Amino acid sequence: MRPESAASLLATPRRQKLLEHIWQRTSLSRRQFATLYLAPLERYAELVQQFPASENHHHAYPGGMLDHGLEIVAYALKLRQSYLLPAGVTPEAQAAQAEAWTAGTAYAALLHDIGKIAVDLHVEHADGSVWHPWHGPLRKPYRFRYRKEREYRLHSAATGLLYARLLDRDIFDWLSGYPDLWAALLYVLAGQYEHAGTLGELVVQADQASVAQELGGDPSKALAAPKHALKRKLLDGLRYLLKEAFKLNQAGPADGWLTQDALWLVSKTVSDKLRAHLLSQGIDGIPASNTAVFNVLQDHGIVQPTPDGKAIWKAAVTSDAGWSHAFTFLKLSPAMIWDAVDRPAPFAGRVQVEEEQAEPPPLAPAVADGPRAEGIEAASASTAPIASAAMDTGVAALLDLLGDAAPPTAPEIPSSPVAEPGPAPSTVPPPQMSLAPSQDRTEPSGAHFMAWLRQSVQTRKLIINDAKALVHTVAGTTYLVSPGVFQRYAQEYLQVAALAKQEKLEGWQWAQKRFEKLGQHRKQPSGLNIWTCEVTGPRKSRRLHGYLLASPDALFQETPPDNPYLRLVNEAAKREDSALGGKDDDQA
Repeated sequence: MRPESAASLLATPRRQKLLEHIWQRTSLSRRQFATLYLAPLERYAELVQQFPASENHHHAYPGGMLDHGLEIVAYALKLRQSYLLPAGVTPEAQAAQAEAWTAGTAYAALLHDIGKIAVDLHVEHADGSVWHPWHGPLRKPYRFRYRKEREYRLHSAATGLLYARLLDRDIFDWLSGYPDLWAALLYVLAGQYEHAGTLGELVVQADQASVAQELGGDPSKALAAPKHALKRKLLDGLRYLLKEAFKLNQAGPADGWLTQDALWLVSKTVSDKLRAHLLSQGIDGIPASNTAVFNVLQDHGIVQPTPDGKAIWKAAVTSDAGWSHAFTFLKLSPAMIWDAVDRPAPFAGRVQVEEEQAEPPPLAPAVADGPRAEGIEAASASTAPIASAAMDTGVAALLDLLGDAAPPTAPEIPSSPVAEPGPAPSTVPPPQMSLAPSQDRTEPSGAHFMAWLRQSVQTRKLIINDAKALVHTVAGTTYLVSPGVFQRYAQEYLQVAALAKQEKLEGWQWAQKRFEKLGQHRKQPSGLNIWTCEVTGPRKSRRLHGYLLASPDALFQETPPDNPYLRLVNEAAKREDSALGGKDDDQA
């Protein structure tokens, strides 16, 4: 590739719009903005050139690092507007420090991944001479590849090699005059987010929003996420499951085995049960793809990578009784789960790692299930056309979300005024909850599905009448989106998959059939079970398919008003539409 100037790299319409949004989040003149923001952004652009942000995860296309850098700055500054910083000082002191904290937030966001180009990439000039980023911006044609032997978390430690190339002496002098900000910024740049307070939280949430946007997820969920880091939720979920649900150290089939130096958890089991447990606690954003879950766990440093940087290990378990079997595993440090005094005795047998690591399943091309943090690292040029098309279609949603000063709007179905989501659900299960999927005695059925649905709506685990909601109020009753609501139930209750397999069905199909047998839904005059709804939003229309409950009382004690953005499509209109060649956007 040929190196480009910062002006050329930043000249695309999308990047210009992002720069405009960044400026709007500051209180600076254009001249001041050019000194404090645009100059570091231009140095960043010249340094990262056409490098991707990851090899096979988010922004994995030429130029992805630059796009990710601009997006995360824009998201971080949007989040920054909701905070008075530093906390615990007078309003006058907060006002005096406001612009410094805004700039510090932008710098922390921009630089959080810069170490990747120092340790993850091998870059050389056309003549074969090696380039390192501390040499300064590339001036000659170059090529790059990802280092196979790279250590995944090293890029956080490598940030210190480069941030002085982007921020000048005057900026450092200015920021160092604010001790609280200076300390938090240094902690972020050292990768020590646990010590960085609010500044660390802003960077993590903005990173998740940028990743979710690029992977086809919902960045508004990342922006609205509670402050508790996703890593904490994942660890708490694993600790709960190991204490209450997983079978450990069996001399036969089990969920995992603890050796002297590692905890080995069967990969599919831990992914399925962790997803089900977190969903049962009202925690959204856990990917439906197991491969994506493995990536999230690796991204957060919870699972240890194989020698070639993968999340999945292949090993054979052999008990003293002679039982032996091979599994694919996730490997964790026992100290992540237990204190020394609480740690169980190690397995009496042995876990033998295979020398040839099995390749994990290919990464799902677009996971639309919410936040993912820092990547598994960036792609060949052959991905560029796909990435460009995805970027073009995502620009409107991205810019809508960044908005000027208003909160983000729903992309398709604006929320009904009566269905505003409440506070983020607690990660602690309410005492009355009786449908925990970790309880093996639970027997899925049509009645159990309805009980789960009623409880999920009442506890706001399932939000109604929202842009991505699975439950709406239409025509004076309740509308269940199919197959989404049945898929969600099957994800929470893993027993459904086993029962469905006996009938050669998918889990959601089994749940849907059990629901139909209850006879609690309203049929069309023709006898069809499925009803079509037309959704009209501010920018486009689409169609949903689902079931109408015979009575809203099955879910609500007091029925909310109908969602004004949905209307039932009668059969005559559907036939006319079909005759004209129209097609529904969503298939049931």
